[in-house]
Amino acid sequence: MGAVFVLREDRNAENVRCRQYVRPVRCEQMKRYVAFDLETTGLSPESDQMIEIGAVKIQDEKIIGKYNCIIRPEVPVSDFIIELTGITRQMLQNGIPLRKGVEEFLAFSEGFPVLGHNLMFDYSFMKTAANACRKPFERDGVDTLAAARKLLRGLKNKKLETLCAHYHYVNESAHRAYDDALATAVVFEQMKKEFPQEEEAFRPRQLQYRVRKQRPITEKQKRYLKELMKYHTIKDNVNVDQMSQSEASREIDRIISKYGVMRK
Repeated sequence: MGAVFVLREDRNAENVRCRQYVRPVRCEQMKRYVAFDLETTGLSPESDQMIEIGAVKIQDEKIIGKYNCIIRPEVPVSDFIIELTGITRQMLQNGIPLRKGVEEFLAFSEGFPVLGHNLMFDYSFMKTAANACRKPFERDGVDTLAAARKLLRGLKNKKLETLCAHYHYVNESAHRAYDDALATAVVFEQMKKEFPQEEEAFRPRQLQYRVRKQRPITEKQKRYLKELMKYHTIKDNVNVDQMSQSEASREIDRIISKYGVMRK
């Protein structure tokens, strides 16, 4: 391929937050969008959790906004995830609450279609978290993984790192959310230049993901969680009776991870 492609940054850009949800405007080829990526504790939107959100707002090949945050997890984080991402346990401890991160990202991305590599993975996590926060998250979007499978069939695989190498782009912090979001935007812009006739592959479409209905906490979970909190003299301002099963499981895991099990 040709020379390295670098997105330009508009230093005069402002980030505007809107109170009302505005549906993103469809376009033939996305020229304005928010590329985003998440780091998570695992693969399930229901039982795992986001630990980092990274996003870059693009308009006409210029960076007009950035967003990045570390989320303080409510579930245990494995050594594998720590090693993979380079996000330390101290960074996680100093992170912001999940609700704050979700609300800030929703405000940052409002009115823009979204871009991602294996987009439905990130979209499912964000929509599940937004739903738990009683916030709408409906977007149009483009998946660079799907586009690469259609247009770059000669590559050995369609991983983000492979596409970056194909376009001679060095992602110095792979598996960190902001850097992967930026790399996805670079790959997308390069694909549009390489395949200008393939407009269909770059047209945003409405994303569909149905959040699973949360089952209420069981009596067994409720009893055990209350006993666990009493045993460790935990006085968190949480309404155990209003929790879902998954929320109760995460809270139990968090307490045991931090304080240990009850001993008779």
